[in-house]
Amino acid sequence: MKTRYLHTMVRVKDLEKSMAFYKLLGLEETRRTESEGGRFTLVFMAPPGQPECPVELTYNWDGDEGLPSDSRHFGHLAYAVENIYDMCQHLMDNGVTINRPPRDGRMAFVRSPDNVSIELLQMGDALEPAEPWTSMENTGHW
Repeated sequence: MKTRYLHTMVRVKDLEKSMAFYKLLGLEETRRTESEGGRFTLVFMAPPGQPECPVELTYNWDGDEGLPSDSRHFGHLAYAVENIYDMCQHLMDNGVTINRPPRDGRMAFVRSPDNVSIELLQMGDALEPAEPWTSMENTGHW
């Protein structure tokens, strides 16, 4: 019996703000579904060349009072990045808080506008520890 990964779904409060965040991570929209009857929009975003690995952003047109919540029951999304320091700097330059800095040159955590925990992992071997990351404290939780 075969199993195939399809996607991870996260509910979002502000579709445009959430899409902008995932674009900062390098993801692009691969498809979109609008349901007038169900009053929702689904936007699938994936890394370039990897449409089989999407995150599905589910936006309910009439709002979702439960968002943003802690979302700890969800766990996290994880993406490998070419240079974790460059990605974290890019995110910070665009107003994203680095909740767990990449002090080890290998792993960091951030949160989406909807409080979804995102793990960033260095592709290949860890980078040499470097400032300002080695001295940076955790912010909040991930």
